[in-house]
Amino acid sequence: MKVEIMGELRRVPVTLFIFLGVLFWKSYGELKLCYPRNYNFGSFVCVCNSTYCDTVPNIEKLDIGRYVVIVTDKRNFRLSNCTGSFKKSKIEDASPMSINYNKTFQKIIGFGGAFTDATGINVVSLPKKAQEKLLQSYFSPLGIEYNIGRVPIASCDFSTRIYSYDDAVNDTKLMQFDLAEEDLNYKIPLIKKAQKMSKRKVLLFGSPWSAPAWMKTNNNMTGMGMLKGKPGGAYYNAWALYFVKFLEEYKHFNITFWGLTAQNEPVDGLIYKFPFQAMGWTPQLQRDFIIKDLGPLLHSYGYGNLKLMIFDDQRTFLVNWVKTVLNNTLARTFVSGIGVHWYEDIDLTLSFLDKTHELFPNHFILGTEACAASYPWEQPKVALGSWKRAESYSKDIIQDLNHWVTGWTDWNMALDLEGGPNWAKNFVDSAIIVNKTAGEFYKQPMYYIMAHFSKYILPDSVRIEITNIPKFLDVVGFLRPDKATVVVIVNRQDQSVKYTIRDPHLGQIVGNADQHSIQTLIWWNK
Repeated sequence: MKVEIMGELRRVPVTLFIFLGVLFWKSYGELKLCYPRNYNFGSFVCVCNSTYCDTVPNIEKLDIGRYVVIVTDKRNFRLSNCTGSFKKSKIEDASPMSINYNKTFQKIIGFGGAFTDATGINVVSLPKKAQEKLLQSYFSPLGIEYNIGRVPIASCDFSTRIYSYDDAVNDTKLMQFDLAEEDLNYKIPLIKKAQKMSKRKVLLFGSPWSAPAWMKTNNNMTGMGMLKGKPGGAYYNAWALYFVKFLEEYKHFNITFWGLTAQNEPVDGLIYKFPFQAMGWTPQLQRDFIIKDLGPLLHSYGYGNLKLMIFDDQRTFLVNWVKTVLNNTLARTFVSGIGVHWYEDIDLTLSFLDKTHELFPNHFILGTEACAASYPWEQPKVALGSWKRAESYSKDIIQDLNHWVTGWTDWNMALDLEGGPNWAKNFVDSAIIVNKTAGEFYKQPMYYIMAHFSKYILPDSVRIEITNIPKFLDVVGFLRPDKATVVVIVNRQDQSVKYTIRDPHLGQIVGNADQHSIQTLIWWNK
């Protein structure tokens, strides 16, 4: 399939785009073009409703010697693609980027987002057909094919209220444990629909924000508080059972989980007057809880193969936390991986990822949460069409992938025009924004950045070495299970950058990364 879209989208009448979308859909079966709208935040959004939504190109295997390049940029394109041929003759570049298939790194788990209450509330606020199109945009072959879904265990700030699954004081056997209406109305229905439309296995992992208030030292699900007692005691036992009950209740709906994080942002609960649900842990307490309570209980209930992740917080505290937990032999047997969030990510902390992998190479590192506009000074909270926020995603994802991270999980998959709902008014931006009044939703540039990774870097792809990367480009490469080579190139500069890629089997690709653009190149050499 070859599709090349020329011109500047913002200058083309909307009616022409609908016509072109229908034309391409008839010609290529699934491909529909972006219906653009500009809100003056640097780029444009793609508008979807009950009758129309753009789709994502599925790339079939090409003849050896051919490649496809998929392009999204600030000014014009959303996942437009064209094909080319490798050059075998003269060397165009004395020092090309070189693919080294003999040096490999981590295996990819995948990419995804979170099934928060806010996501569910916003999705179901749309007309039925628009709901379907939104979920297809994320999970179906028509969309970007997420294969990871994070599920908050009970409430978080992106809920409309504070709730737990058992508010019966001192019910340490959890006889009153019950899922909330949010699980039944928003999380479970969307998860089941996503799984049904996906061709990939959707890996779910649960994350708790807080235990019920009666289990905690401050008798509150918010603020500075920890579990009462000590590991091995009644409250720690009850909290471990809470995880198991959650898994068992979801299993009644034929939903099984791939993994769990032991606590969302465990440092938050050590902060005085922290404004929303949190629970404090030290690395020593998390280690002992896993050894004495959570690990053994999960195994006794048949969840020994579940991927239990520790940390689930910012890079700043990563190395010390992981060393404290995983230097214990028994803890290592219960723990499969390490969750990291993107907040406070700076270049200086990239070495923390490398050090963590060096110390514990058998434990994967997974990006478990990220969102734009999380800081108070980032205004407005929802910036429709922001290219700056999209580039922050691309930079962080490529940095993470080049430093042993096995995947990247966005936060809310859908928010409203305010950046919520969020009971604590902790509004942020999202890859998809819902306008329930108009019955439509807007795909942000962040959505298309995610597409360049989630759609084309398949689960179980292995990162490969690329040398001689030009100074002003962000680049990462993979060998997929189907033997396709995938290279993602991002140019965050104000000028174009020419590049050459050398494949030792095929020759060279001579290309150009336009200013403020992302490209995904795919080819087969076998």
